[in-house]
Amino acid sequence: MMKMASFLLMAAALAGVGCGSTSRRPPVEFLSDMKRQPKYQPQAESAFFADDRRAARPPVAGTVARGYWKADAAFYAGIENGAYVRNPLPLTRETIERGGERFNIYCAPCHDRTGSGRGIVVLRSSWPAADLTSERIRTMADGQLFDTITHGKRTMPGYRFQIPERDRWAIAAYVRALQRAATGTVEDVPQQIRSELR
Repeated sequence: MMKMASFLLMAAALAGVGCGSTSRRPPVEFLSDMKRQPKYQPQAESAFFADDRRAARPPVAGTVARGYWKADAAFYAGIENGAYVRNPLPLTRETIERGGERFNIYCAPCHDRTGSGRGIVVLRSSWPAADLTSERIRTMADGQLFDTITHGKRTMPGYRFQIPERDRWAIAAYVRALQRAATGTVEDVPQQIRSELR
């Protein structure tokens, strides 16, 4: 009976502690779970640094984030020593097929599957897309095609975030195949298979 009375008295005391006025003091934390840390919040000011009292520090010059080091600048930019480069990928069947697949996904809606510039988007809008088989684009360097895919031009958006570098080079190789197909003649066909042409 004595145990029961002391238990009820303790329960009443604990219940009484929960009732009453509010306090402006923070609660007692046994485990803070890192809610309060000695750190700067975003856009915070710091008296320690002299440059505009910014707490956020600029990266050290020459620093590259992990996973973003691109040692072969010509492959990743299409330019070397201020000049556009040739396509670094080997012109294999796999490269052309991969380029054709990516071209049909990203480029054909505007440029058409033949590269004529009369895709479904262009037919339903008021702006033209470039004819990829035209003389102007046939004379462009491979690196310039790569750069246009990467950064876009006029109304064409850049695709550097959607298409990896290797696929951009494959698309450039496929565009060359489209240009060759559009300007080819019977003389381009090997003699032994000309009889199969209709």
